[in-house]
Amino acid sequence: MKFYPQDIFEKLEFDKIKELLEKYCLGELGRERIQNLTIHHQNFVIATLLEEVREYKTTLEQNHPFPLTNYSSIAKDLRMLDIVDYVLPLDGLRKINVILLAIRGIYKFFKNRKETYPTLYKIIRDTPFDDDLIKAIERVIDPEGNIRPDASPELMKIRKSILGKYKELDKKFRMVIGEYVSKGWLSDNVESFKNGRRVLSVPAQHKRKIRGIIHDESATGQTAFIEPEPIIEVNNEIFGLEQEEKREIYRILKSLSDILRPYTRTMRTYEGFLARFDVIQAKANLAIQMKAEKPKIVNRPNINFKKAYHPLLLLKNNAEGKKTVPFTLEFKGGNRILMLSGPNAGGKSIAMKSVGLLQLMVQAGLLIPALEDSEVGIFNNIFTDIGDQQSIEDDLSTYSSRLRNARYFVENADENTLVLIDEFGSGTDPQMGGAIAEAILRELNYKKVFGVITTHYSILKIYAFKNKGIINGSMTFNRETLSPTYQMKVGRPGSSYAYEIAEKSGLPNKLIKYAKHKTGKNQNAVEQLLIDLQAEKKELDERLAAAEIQQKKLDKLIRSYEQLSKDLEYNRKKLKLDIKQQEIQQTAKVNKDLEKLIRDIREEKNLEKAKTLASKVRKERKELNQKITKLTEDIYYKPTEKKAVKKGEIKVGDFVKLRTGGNSGKVESIDKNRVVVQIGGLRMTVKLRDLQHAKEPLDIQDHKRVTISKVEHAAKFESRLDIRGVRRDEALHLVEAFVDEALVSNASTLRIIHGKGDGILRKAVKQKLREFKDVMNIYHEPAERGGDGVTIIELG
Repeated sequence: MKFYPQDIFEKLEFDKIKELLEKYCLGELGRERIQNLTIHHQNFVIATLLEEVREYKTTLEQNHPFPLTNYSSIAKDLRMLDIVDYVLPLDGLRKINVILLAIRGIYKFFKNRKETYPTLYKIIRDTPFDDDLIKAIERVIDPEGNIRPDASPELMKIRKSILGKYKELDKKFRMVIGEYVSKGWLSDNVESFKNGRRVLSVPAQHKRKIRGIIHDESATGQTAFIEPEPIIEVNNEIFGLEQEEKREIYRILKSLSDILRPYTRTMRTYEGFLARFDVIQAKANLAIQMKAEKPKIVNRPNINFKKAYHPLLLLKNNAEGKKTVPFTLEFKGGNRILMLSGPNAGGKSIAMKSVGLLQLMVQAGLLIPALEDSEVGIFNNIFTDIGDQQSIEDDLSTYSSRLRNARYFVENADENTLVLIDEFGSGTDPQMGGAIAEAILRELNYKKVFGVITTHYSILKIYAFKNKGIINGSMTFNRETLSPTYQMKVGRPGSSYAYEIAEKSGLPNKLIKYAKHKTGKNQNAVEQLLIDLQAEKKELDERLAAAEIQQKKLDKLIRSYEQLSKDLEYNRKKLKLDIKQQEIQQTAKVNKDLEKLIRDIREEKNLEKAKTLASKVRKERKELNQKITKLTEDIYYKPTEKKAVKKGEIKVGDFVKLRTGGNSGKVESIDKNRVVVQIGGLRMTVKLRDLQHAKEPLDIQDHKRVTISKVEHAAKFESRLDIRGVRRDEALHLVEAFVDEALVSNASTLRIIHGKGDGILRKAVKQKLREFKDVMNIYHEPAERGGDGVTIIELG
């Protein structure tokens, strides 16, 4: 990434954000990482960093304490530990133990929260924790960081001996004190410690009366500090034991160092984890202070901040109990550069810096004080021209430095660049400076950069008004109170309100009148005209946007109307079908009576009359079935041209149906004479010769299909079943299915042909029929029509 100039972080006050983060860090390593915080430009890296902070912020809000504590760097200790036979001092072991305990706590934290905080867990997921390192250290060091008394059997023995000698010393010392106090040889403070030895405080006049070693005298020479002869030997023994203790502790530490040495790389990894979590928690704590959120990240340059705040201004005002005004900046319609104008001290520079600071924060993995649905893009370059950059060393005036910056921008900027310029064009003659600024702006717009530019120049406001890619904006001003509102309005330029501010500042009226006279009416007229034109343009844009919304609504209504029309036509035809369904049910009942009448006529031997009547019934049934089929096709199949069904070869994508009838489906594939057909939710393979072309079915609801299928079933049901030659069990199964189908089809009379034979099949059929409660009557045909070989069933 490119940043320009070198002090860009100071110009945008990102260095102050880092200072705040450092205060939240728990260790030096975290602070070092904050000082060297990287600004990233890879989308996935930024998204991961932001999600880590968001998840940690959630742990704080959900009161899930993350086990971090103050820690010290162990980098130097590990470097020394890498040296063979180096003995790590107790302080180094303490620091290592603190880090290992913190890491163990982190692993325990994620034991039942891997799914709750997946991004945080991913940091340590692939690295196992070796608990043996802590066990090895804790066998030597107690929780307070001291050598344990039982670190080794030898150390325990030595310390017991030392304790015994101290008891002996105390006993003898008390006896000596008692003797010398009674003789009046000791001062009021009878004892003290000198050179690590327990000594008596003896007035100078009595010091030669007490046998022992004089360790020191007071500054006045009035008191001598004497180690009495009876305890010298005990003190010497204690000293010898303490030296043995030191040698044993050294041996223990050397042994522990040898155990830890192979794991220095692992411990460096753990230290890195702790430093990384330290940075994350610092970011999360700062985010809570700012009420910051994670914005949406897009992998392209973009600016869309919604109700965003300048982070430092927000914290300052919150501390003082003041209100902070947010701003919203969203580029639409191909706009990329905001030309921001308005009065001095109205907040232009703060708004511009806010954009740059928020952008840096996001690309550094920091949450920002803005709404969650803010959409932040990624920039590879961020350039600024803010403040007075004159240089005595380089012999540069303010304007010269601005031109140098402009040259750098023009030479290095591209479509992935964010440019922030304050008081664009200022520093020289307004007319010539404005013209040069317009030329620079033209080139930056040509390079498709994104940016926020503040200015007072009308020529730049007019240029922004006329050219695509640039949009005017303003910081509003309250003319009644003559004070800024600090609110940003995108879409119209702002006035500098120089005269109004001059009046408020107390400048004499005659001076203001003179200034107005010198500028003339044209200047004010141009500014007002521009403001009015921009307002009209914004109104037209809003009307156009509203018209587009209305058009979308109208298109939706037209589609709804067309669908309603189709539904109405469907319901009309469906009503006809329901009526025909009722007719066929009524016909079934009439047929039942007719069949009974035919039987009576046959019994009367009037065969010709019976044939005529049966033919009439069949004709009526056929006509009714044809009407139902026609209605079904009208309702459930798309209308076609005059040639309803195409002729010729069947191809993939054609709609077909079985020659024997049934629903139509779409051909998915053809393999020689085998065809795969999709019918509704089913897929079936059939022979090519069994198919014929069909109309395309409509996509209708399942309940409508169920209704029509029942009608089709009723129309196509055959009320005759021939089971001659079929085995008994199979015959009974066929009879059961036959009667079930008849009941669904609302049939009234059934004929089962089973033959005479020895009557076993006939009896089995009759017995099976008695299982159906809907069977009202069972009898046989007359002898001349089959007699006992045919069973007639009447259904109620």
